[in-house]
Amino acid sequence: MACNGNCSGCSSDCADRKAEDMTIPANSLSNVKKVIGIVSGKGGVGKSLVTSLLASAMQAKGNKSAILDADITGPSIPKSFGVTGRVEGTEEYLFPKESKTGIKLMSVNFLLEQEDAPVVWRGPVISGVIQQFWKDVAWGDVDYMFVDMPPGTGDVPLTVFQNLPVDGIVIVTTPQDLVTMIVKKAYNMAKLMNIPIIGIVENMSYAICPDCGKHINIFGESKADEVAAALGVPVLAKIPIDPKTAELVDKGSVELVGDKYVSDAVAAIERIEK
Repeated sequence: MACNGNCSGCSSDCADRKAEDMTIPANSLSNVKKVIGIVSGKGGVGKSLVTSLLASAMQAKGNKSAILDADITGPSIPKSFGVTGRVEGTEEYLFPKESKTGIKLMSVNFLLEQEDAPVVWRGPVISGVIQQFWKDVAWGDVDYMFVDMPPGTGDVPLTVFQNLPVDGIVIVTTPQDLVTMIVKKAYNMAKLMNIPIIGIVENMSYAICPDCGKHINIFGESKADEVAAALGVPVLAKIPIDPKTAELVDKGSVELVGDKYVSDAVAAIERIEK
């Protein structure tokens, strides 16, 4: 129930209170300039792909990129980059893995003895791991950290929005009508938490006929422009279903996809105030 500033049993006026700052400071071995969350209201829309493409494109432009894989129960970032094995660390810090081009990566898969072992943890434990990934990992100098979040508006997005200094989010969607409603949930959560929305990326937007080059709307007509206009945010990219991209991801070579689909999204992120 929302408080109107005159709650019974409350000895002070809530309207006079300032919102509590729950941001966790970075450790002395981390200098992260910008934190960008990649979110959606439901699963299966391609958040990890978008996260990987954005981080790779930023790295290719000479920035120092990092990915904090906050999808604890369904981590796919290590596979996309072809990075395996356990992370090294000291009693005080963990050290992130690095991709072929030097993108720093941290994922729960780097802590498991077997990468296919299920993570059967309750929400508070998962939230604690996210906090540890931020404060106990020696990230070093990072220009852009991308946080790949699980779907929905539950514990992990709440933890990230409250505890990390998020500079903005990118909402990932697909063309179906159902996802339109889900996008608005993610948007409204970000607004509620005072997190800037950079824009929308529509994944699986269309397929390209290999013979004639015609765009085929497999999931129906794109809803991205309509939804973005209603919410007052830009469409940053429309990513097609591309078998070559899928093949590179499966091979752990997502960095070879390039920025052809996300160049406008990268430019929008770079325009965030320093």
